[in-house]
Amino acid sequence: MTNLLMKAALAAGFSALALGAAAQDVTWRVPTSVPEGSPYYVNFLVRFAENVDLLTDSRVEIQPFGAGVLVPALQVYDGVRDGIVEAGHSTPSYLVNQNPENAIYAGFPGGMGPEAYTTWIYEGGGKEALEKLRASEGMKSLVVGIGSSEIMAHSNKPIRTAEDLKGLKYRTSGPWAAVMKDYFGAVPTVVPPGEIYTLLERKGVDAIEWGPPSGNLPEGFHEAAPYIVVPGVHQPTFLWEVVMKQETWDALPEDLKPKLEAAAELTTLQALTHMYDQDIKAMEQFRTTNVEIINLDPAFIEEMSDAGRDWIAKTAEAEAAAGRGTMKEVLADYTDYRTRWSAESGYLIRNED
Repeated sequence: MTNLLMKAALAAGFSALALGAAAQDVTWRVPTSVPEGSPYYVNFLVRFAENVDLLTDSRVEIQPFGAGVLVPALQVYDGVRDGIVEAGHSTPSYLVNQNPENAIYAGFPGGMGPEAYTTWIYEGGGKEALEKLRASEGMKSLVVGIGSSEIMAHSNKPIRTAEDLKGLKYRTSGPWAAVMKDYFGAVPTVVPPGEIYTLLERKGVDAIEWGPPSGNLPEGFHEAAPYIVVPGVHQPTFLWEVVMKQETWDALPEDLKPKLEAAAELTTLQALTHMYDQDIKAMEQFRTTNVEIINLDPAFIEEMSDAGRDWIAKTAEAEAAAGRGTMKEVLADYTDYRTRWSAESGYLIRNED
């Protein structure tokens, strides 16, 4: 081998070693709150891992893990805080009891739908407010999923009026659990996602809510209960995030941080449009089955929306009275944006007929 070829071969070998080392510079194990293979797992977390790999030229590896593999489904945030894993994937819905400010990001009755909410997050200051909340907890947040509206219930009993909610045993979480209990006399219960189907099928609850049509179809809830109740006034939209300790984020090379931010935003926008498409297909599939789809009366929808807005306003006031005024400030900004959107979005064509 000539000296020139030898030098070239050595250079190629060193380059390959360098690339191999770089590819392993950052590896995060990321558990989620849903079982492996669920739409949230695939559409949010796996998609984020793929986008990170693409935008960082494989310098950052995201290793997704389903619920319960590394940490329990509802303890993802705890796992990150306790240093069990490098990062975690979950939703603010599971943190409302610890800090009700999370309700603003989880989605609540009477809140913004996905169009307005996504715009508020990325253009109206919502993302920055969430990052400030997580920073107060010593964590960094990357929004990696905003969802379409959910199905209000797969139910063993028909739900058409507020009277039907009294005493209803209802699997739910987040703000809706409090509104159901305090305003409508229902009996909410929280169980991990992997246990919902069995609970509904065995009539351990009268009704469940979980996700949008495309999230519920593969779970088979329509096979366990005869009624589907829409629209998802209880959770007009929702958010999922990847969180890590602030020190974990700070330790990243500076050139990688904007690439992870870009991968997160790309994931959110790709996942939402994909979800819209899959939701249409799921609703078409539901209509081929024997379930009855109940479309709620507008007056009942408004009644639940009013209850949700009243609950979150009173909760924010209580937080402020206790010396924690941030929720009231963020809610005021959120509410102002929702009002402005409602007032000026009439120019949009939404193809509802």
